[in-house]
Amino acid sequence: MEQNSTVLDKIVEVSNSIKSAFKVGNFEVTLKPYISIEEKRLAADSPYEYMEQYIALNEDLKQMLESSKDSAKLDAMKRIVGMIAKGKNASELFPAVVKNVASKNIEIKKLVYVYLMRYAEEQQDLALLSISTFQRALKDPNQLIRASALRVLSSIRVPIIVPIMMLAIKEASSDLSPYVRKNAAHAIQKLYSLDPEQKEMLIEVIEKLLKDRSTLVAGSVVMAFEEVCPDRIDLIHKNYRKLCNLLVDVEEWGQVVIIHMLTRYARTQFVSPWKTDEDVEEEYNENNFYESDEEQKEKDRKVKKTYTMDPDHRLLLRNTKPLLQSRNAAVVMAVAQLYWHLAPKSEAGIISKSLVRLLRSNREVQYIVLQNIATMSIQRKGMFEPYLKSFYVRSTDPTMIKTLKLEIMTNLANEANISTLLREFQTYVKSQDKQFAAATIQAIGRCATNITEVTDTCLNGLVCLLSSRDEIVVAESVVVIKKLLQTQPAHHGEIIKHMAKLLDNITVPVARASILWLIGEYCERVPKIAPDVLRKTAKSFTNEDDLVKLQILNLGAKLYLTNSKQTKLLTQYVLNLGKYDQSYDIRDRTRFIRQLIVPNEKSGALSKYAKKIFLAQKPAPLLESPFKDRDHFQLGTLSHTLNSQATGYLELSDWPEVAPDPAVRNVEVAESTKEWTAILSKAKKEKPAEKFYSESEEEEEDSSSKSATESESGSESENEHKEESSDDESSGSSSSTGVSSDSESEESTAKKTSGAAEESDSEDIKKKAKAVSKTRSTYSSSGTESSSSDESSSNSKSESDSNSDSEAEKSGNAISRKKEEKTVQDRKAPNKQDVFLLDLDDFYPVTTPVAVPAAAVLSPSLTADLEGLSLSDSSIIDVTTPSFVPTKTHEMLHRMTGKGLSAHYQFSRQPCIFGDRMVSVQVTLTNTTDQKIDNIHIGEKKLPPGMKMHEFNPIECLEPERSVTVSMGIDFCDSTQTASFQLCTKDDHFNVNIQPPVGELLLPVTMSEKDFKKEQGMLTGMNETSATIDLAPQNSTSHVIIERLMKAANLGVVPSGQDKIHRFAAKTVHSGSLMLVTVELKESSTAQLIINTEKTVIGSVLLRELKPVLSQG
Repeated sequence: MEQNSTVLDKIVEVSNSIKSAFKVGNFEVTLKPYISIEEKRLAADSPYEYMEQYIALNEDLKQMLESSKDSAKLDAMKRIVGMIAKGKNASELFPAVVKNVASKNIEIKKLVYVYLMRYAEEQQDLALLSISTFQRALKDPNQLIRASALRVLSSIRVPIIVPIMMLAIKEASSDLSPYVRKNAAHAIQKLYSLDPEQKEMLIEVIEKLLKDRSTLVAGSVVMAFEEVCPDRIDLIHKNYRKLCNLLVDVEEWGQVVIIHMLTRYARTQFVSPWKTDEDVEEEYNENNFYESDEEQKEKDRKVKKTYTMDPDHRLLLRNTKPLLQSRNAAVVMAVAQLYWHLAPKSEAGIISKSLVRLLRSNREVQYIVLQNIATMSIQRKGMFEPYLKSFYVRSTDPTMIKTLKLEIMTNLANEANISTLLREFQTYVKSQDKQFAAATIQAIGRCATNITEVTDTCLNGLVCLLSSRDEIVVAESVVVIKKLLQTQPAHHGEIIKHMAKLLDNITVPVARASILWLIGEYCERVPKIAPDVLRKTAKSFTNEDDLVKLQILNLGAKLYLTNSKQTKLLTQYVLNLGKYDQSYDIRDRTRFIRQLIVPNEKSGALSKYAKKIFLAQKPAPLLESPFKDRDHFQLGTLSHTLNSQATGYLELSDWPEVAPDPAVRNVEVAESTKEWTAILSKAKKEKPAEKFYSESEEEEEDSSSKSATESESGSESENEHKEESSDDESSGSSSSTGVSSDSESEESTAKKTSGAAEESDSEDIKKKAKAVSKTRSTYSSSGTESSSSDESSSNSKSESDSNSDSEAEKSGNAISRKKEEKTVQDRKAPNKQDVFLLDLDDFYPVTTPVAVPAAAVLSPSLTADLEGLSLSDSSIIDVTTPSFVPTKTHEMLHRMTGKGLSAHYQFSRQPCIFGDRMVSVQVTLTNTTDQKIDNIHIGEKKLPPGMKMHEFNPIECLEPERSVTVSMGIDFCDSTQTASFQLCTKDDHFNVNIQPPVGELLLPVTMSEKDFKKEQGMLTGMNETSATIDLAPQNSTSHVIIERLMKAANLGVVPSGQDKIHRFAAKTVHSGSLMLVTVELKESSTAQLIINTEKTVIGSVLLRELKPVLSQG
């Protein structure tokens, strides 16, 4: 053992020397911060040392974070972020990390913000201490720091900072950087979930951001719109065309959100294109043989005039079509559902090829795509018939994929391809996957019902399957044959006889019940076999399943009515057996049948109609697809997948009979073209604006050629593509379709006549001139950043200009082309060195955080397996996060006593930031008057000896009808004594008290079952209190017991290897004394509650409080 550790020490020394040597030579070397589990197990006799090293690593990281050298801090932060990326819990390092939030080193600050975004919600009290730092960071010259500060601020879920968040979002929405504006849109959703009362103010910010012309912002603000105010369609009117034109260049997930929103918008603003297709078909089909050619021509003209697609409707379809080539399956699925719900039926076929392409993706994507194809294939078979072979089942497919492919093939079956499909189905029936084989038999039955030409063939094939050795195949075949025989019972008497012979060998209840039902229903066609079947089943009646017993009773009743001579005694025997059956369903059915078919004095009027009741003709069952009723849900949504309306689902509205006024989507032209071109040339002549750019930019502008200016719009769009991909890792669909959009933009710019884009350009130029002058005066030190954001806005402007108004007339082509050339020449060519949105060398995207699991109950088997994996020989008892935080509040000051000021307090069960021995108390102060209350603070304290209190900071002013939540810490000295003090305002003071329940004086701890038993063995005798309690019926399950105890007291769950013993552990906040709680379930709904602790007084009080928790309902 000692030799192994010596070897390890030498390895560490060598690695450190190598690392220092490479640092001298300016080389980057990454060494593992710890040795892998396999290496450690080889080097050590015990695997427990791995955890010791992991704990030591945390201590090393804390020391590095407290170092005075930035290099050590940066190295520590990189390791911590690496731990988070691997899903490891780094929350213990929060206090050490948050100290570096104000670091002057920008690299450290970025990584600290990445960490805080992950853990700010869990460690709210500590994060609140850094609020002022975040507010200062919102003014930082670096756009990444501003955006990260806003993200961290919005991650702190405390109502008290809502006004600060609201102000920060408003300021960020006007930021020069589109990346910061994008994060402002993300923060809107977080703030709305925290405080829905801010909705109106947030809508104003959303309305402002919807006008943003940056593709980076578009997807995020539409997501905020969908979360906060999806019913405010009026906000979209003016931005509809802009969103359609920007769509192809927005990042992928933004495209998905925008497409779904535009789908809902289009269903409310345009008339249905589907009715026209149907009307046209009907008109042509009803063409009269005797009509003259002139009448026919006149009729054709009327048909053609019936419907003209709105140009905005066509704009949406045309701009989303290129996205069918996207590499992102979600984007393709979004476009597919848009075409399904909005496009004319003749145009919807283009989505089928793209959807079939997605079947090469992973199984999760296949499952969703196949579900949507299954719904589509019911209504429009022709869309997917050419791709029938793509739905053939592979042996490697999981069952869920096989079943969906089978469903689609059944939907696509027709006279032309049914023979091919039946051969395919014959192979599937032999599959080892029994669930899939059963589904195949059902599919054969559906094909036989839908296509009458193959009904007999399918029926004979199913009869052959009855001789299979597989019970599930036989059972499913019987059920399907039963349904098919109901369609043509007269021709299939032999099949019924054959199934009757198989009754002795079939054991599956559903199959036996189906055969008995068939024999009973058509007993007149098999008069010799039916009584014998009843005789055999009467013998085994008591051993049959309830489903079979019911059909035996039905068979007996039908035979009694049709062949009473042979079956009268048998039926009475079966009825007597059913009369005393254990199932009340059987007993009730027996009484009903006896009164109905056996005449006696008490028989009612219904007995006359017994034959009509039992032997009435039943309608044949309709074999339908389970996806038939899903079409009322929007395709691609969670509700469609679940076939049930999910929370947050927004229904598609029906098409309007008359389209609303399309003028609401027109953007009014505020100034003429001449005016804005004059402003542009005037702005160019101003010297201050020229000095804003660097000398290299001026030289490049002077040397730029005419050809370069003509291709500027294309280069700008390419720059914007690079910027988007650098931040959001935009997919290949955006970059590939961007090429086609550039070529289309060059053509469409020559066709502008409406002037909407020109007006928006004039507004952008005014804003740009203001931004330039403002940046010179305010941010003179960050010229490159502001020029970058200007570049981004100009890029998005040029793209939207090139795509907008593509449906306008062609009357002013020459004039608009000259104006466009003049505009391009007036613009400055940007310096390539200054074009950046994100500094990729300084910033790494944050991986998806892994949630820290709460304490859960382990199964006994898993506990037994884990019991031997204790991490060291010594006990490890650590404070853990509470699994339940109580929402119950206690009244501290009534509003009548407080002259309009009310106060409530609750225990947050979080470690107190004011001291390790203090309990954290949150106090909510509310002003119920119509006048403000000034200077709220804590006055004179009347505390018992030893008790300490950390008061909250004075509140200068509390506005009318407003509330504020403050934190304070109280050291109760492990007692339930009352903390008395005065709550004062400017004019009054009130005596108030805070008394803690004993359960709030604890901190939950984690330990192994072995450690628990060890500690419990040392706390016996006087340190143990117990009581036997009668459990309420609803409190007898493990889940309920754990839930109720953790609500009553701040306890941690200890894994238990026994089902009837539940263990909990905690330690007192002040002294750290262990508190061990055991609940042992006994016979006859009783339980023994045992508490072991050195603090016997607290133990007895806790016992007294926990007893009613378990004994009462």
